[in-house]
Amino acid sequence: MKKLLEYLEFAVVWCVAWCLGRLPRSVARGLGAGLGRLVYMAAGRLRRTGLRNIELAMPEMSAAERERTLKLVYRNLGWQLSEFCRMARYTPGNTSKWIRYEGLERFLEAEARGKGVLILTGHLGAWELSSFYHSLMGHPMGMVIRRLDNRVLDNYVNRIRCLHGNRVNHKDDFARGLLTAMRRGETVGILMDTNMTPPQGVFVDFFGKAACTGSGLARVALKTGAAVVPGFLLWEEAEGRYVLHFGEEIKPAVSGDAEADVLALTQRCTKVIEDWVRRYPGQWLWIHRRWKTRPDGTRDEGRV
Repeated sequence: MKKLLEYLEFAVVWCVAWCLGRLPRSVARGLGAGLGRLVYMAAGRLRRTGLRNIELAMPEMSAAERERTLKLVYRNLGWQLSEFCRMARYTPGNTSKWIRYEGLERFLEAEARGKGVLILTGHLGAWELSSFYHSLMGHPMGMVIRRLDNRVLDNYVNRIRCLHGNRVNHKDDFARGLLTAMRRGETVGILMDTNMTPPQGVFVDFFGKAACTGSGLARVALKTGAAVVPGFLLWEEAEGRYVLHFGEEIKPAVSGDAEADVLALTQRCTKVIEDWVRRYPGQWLWIHRRWKTRPDGTRDEGRV
């Protein structure tokens, strides 16, 4: 029965992807935005969690501003769904008018050193399209992901992600896979903005509140000498297109105290993510319970 349900779920997803993938891009994105708006209205608990998290992180925002921000989040998620459904048809030519790079030289300089590149990223902008576009332009990379519960759907999604040479690194083989990739001089993207639990996570400041954050990127960077480069694919309203931004390399400080160095680098990476979220608040996944794990074991502040 479980296998049958998995195939039925996959069939529904495949049909939606097939339909959206064959519509004109503008129509598909319009339908995606509409679906996002419906989910915003229907999913009351997620909506309340998102609004509460924005209030905790940005108390200077008015209630109306928080609501507008969260609506943009759902629009962004709808757009990302439509883009994912169309990704198999994308080429360097047909994406050139609506995606561009900014700061690509920072990535290329880090890659040229041959010690591997860790792309610091998060659930901001079009994160699925980000790694896909980078591979499409001749820069395949690894991605650290969590397996979907539906293995049939998981295989389908990963096949699309890897059409142009990308590789999937599962979280259950996180450390070994990352170390191997860095020794080979490869590039791996890590979504570093999700709630973790000790000992995999350490507490650092995120929007003025302690947030349990994965320390794996920092540990691997300090152990291997791999470069840490921020990378985010963001929708630029003024341009009407996506821009894949590569930020300044984050160079760790080595004090001789291994755990202190890990904590310091994790904090710096988290601050970079916070700075980007502040610039593009309508494109971050506020509905995720980022502050769920508390240092003292109390109820997380973002839960409603």
